[in-house]
Amino acid sequence: MKKLIALLLVLAMALSLVACGAKEEAPAATEAPAAEAAPEAPAAEVTTYDVGVAIYQYNDNFMTLYRQEIEAYFKTLETDTVKYEITMVDGKNDMAEQTNQIDTFITQKMDVIICNLVQTSSAEVIIDKVVAADIPLILINREPLGENGDESYEGIINNAKVCYVGADARQSGTYQGEIVLALDNKGDINGDGVVSYVMIIGDPENPDAQYRTEFSIKALTDAGVAVNALVENVGNWDQTKGQEIAAAALAQFGDEIEVIFCNNDGMALGAAAAIEAAGRVVGEDIYLLGVDALDECQEMVQAGTMTGTVLNDHIGQSHAAVDAAVAALNGEALQNYYWVPYIKVDKAYFG
Repeated sequence: MKKLIALLLVLAMALSLVACGAKEEAPAATEAPAAEAAPEAPAAEVTTYDVGVAIYQYNDNFMTLYRQEIEAYFKTLETDTVKYEITMVDGKNDMAEQTNQIDTFITQKMDVIICNLVQTSSAEVIIDKVVAADIPLILINREPLGENGDESYEGIINNAKVCYVGADARQSGTYQGEIVLALDNKGDINGDGVVSYVMIIGDPENPDAQYRTEFSIKALTDAGVAVNALVENVGNWDQTKGQEIAAAALAQFGDEIEVIFCNNDGMALGAAAAIEAAGRVVGEDIYLLGVDALDECQEMVQAGTMTGTVLNDHIGQSHAAVDAAVAALNGEALQNYYWVPYIKVDKAYFG
């Protein structure tokens, strides 16, 4: 009996130990430390260049297209790290106003200046100011000429940070004359052996106006065509002035006028209105020529209401000017001159 009791006690103690062991919990698993977030890449540094653009006057058909394309093209050249801040001003065809604007650009420490001069005779003043401030200067559209009337202007050829971007105006005048020479009658509508014409001049101080006036007629005389200037008057590139000059000439000389040459398309548009009001018909009893090849004038050439014009490539010129400005900003050497060719626009141009 005692052995039985002893056995039962041993079993009871064993069960008790098992029960106690069952209540013990396994130690909690140790969590792995959280991974540290990767550091953010530093933001790319942005360089912003301040560009001053001085236009001789906003009220000019061609320069309106030109200045709009300058802004648009600069925008296409921007990247995540390079921006261009454009400040464009209207010189209002006033040299004193433009000089003040250039002074302001210098005070504002522009990184580069693009300038369409009001008067090329004032180029030296503008160049000296900008060069003294050590700012690159891109002259556009209105070319200051050297003492010999050629591409040797000292302010350009003697300054590494100054250049001119434009087209050779002699070519535009020559093309006007060649358009007339390509006509069956070479401009001599009445058959008297002489081409009697009216010349509407842009600005007598502007080399473009001087060359277009001279070389349009030179193309005729070089080809052996006799000419007679009935009227040569200044329209200052203005459409209304062009209309007034053409209207007065038509009233005075009537059917004697065979050709009206205009130094730009704006004045040619005015002359076209005067021709229509006078009851004349372009291509039948009078010819009309301009320069710039504005969209409206190209349509008129196609329709026969304008004899011809010459494409003054505002896209090519504005892009070349911006490219030169960017090159200067990048520390690259500039050429003295960047030329963009004209294109003859008559009916043959459209095929």
